[in-house]
Amino acid sequence: MADPRKQVPENIPGEFFVDTTCIDCDACRQLAPETFGDAPDSSYVYSQPQTDEQTRSALRALVACPTGSIGTLSKLSVREAMDDFPLPLEGDVYYCGFNSPDSYGASSYFIRHPEGNWLIDSPKYVTHLVKNIEALGGVKYIFLSHRDDVADAEKFAARFGSQRIIHKFELSAQPDAEIVIEGTEPRQFSDDFLIIPTPGHTRGHCVLLYKNYFLFTGDHLWWSRVRKGLSASRGVCWYSWEEQTQSMERLSNYNFTWVIPGHGERIKLAPDIMQQQLSTLIERMGGWPG
Repeated sequence: MADPRKQVPENIPGEFFVDTTCIDCDACRQLAPETFGDAPDSSYVYSQPQTDEQTRSALRALVACPTGSIGTLSKLSVREAMDDFPLPLEGDVYYCGFNSPDSYGASSYFIRHPEGNWLIDSPKYVTHLVKNIEALGGVKYIFLSHRDDVADAEKFAARFGSQRIIHKFELSAQPDAEIVIEGTEPRQFSDDFLIIPTPGHTRGHCVLLYKNYFLFTGDHLWWSRVRKGLSASRGVCWYSWEEQTQSMERLSNYNFTWVIPGHGERIKLAPDIMQQQLSTLIERMGGWPG
């Protein structure tokens, strides 16, 4: 629970605050950008909510915060905000909320599908979220992009009888995973799901392309508000920047409208604009000229 005695100094006075346990994961700035801003080492409240909608968004950010670093002085009820998760993004794709500190606050997603629902990486195993997912039909598959973001995947798999999907080189994070991806060739799961190995951030990192529209990118690719473009980071590349660049080049063979990362901001662009952005990023990373 956030402590008002430990507020970050950048907060403006008012109902909502961020305390010094914040790990700067960016979740709150994505959920309530009209309330939370980016200080040098944390998020902070730069504008108190002015409308009911802004208050609801700020409460969703409080619920999603992996470290419980957001608080309210009058202890506002978060029950309705908890009921919002999984939160619809578009169509049958949802954002889970309840980000886990075990994955440094990475975002997790849920796909409702007639052949069985998917969980993309793992949120916290929280009873309230579990019941909401159960009401949506449970989880058949848990796609794990890489070892960093498995969080409570084992608990979700046990609860729903799910099959976990992970690359062989990430298997140490989920040694009992039911489906193991090998090599670098894409693997098709029905007409709607394509798993694409993207080594770089880690040796066995993979992304998931859904309906040639949604690309779930783990820690491989995201939208940067600073650059105002698609981005990747050499500073958080744990395995090979050269291979990450080559993996990025291979993504140019696919069309997609959404980039939905574990870390970093989501973005929706027309496929041709997305390809232009991808080409610019590859050039910046040191790959082929677009």
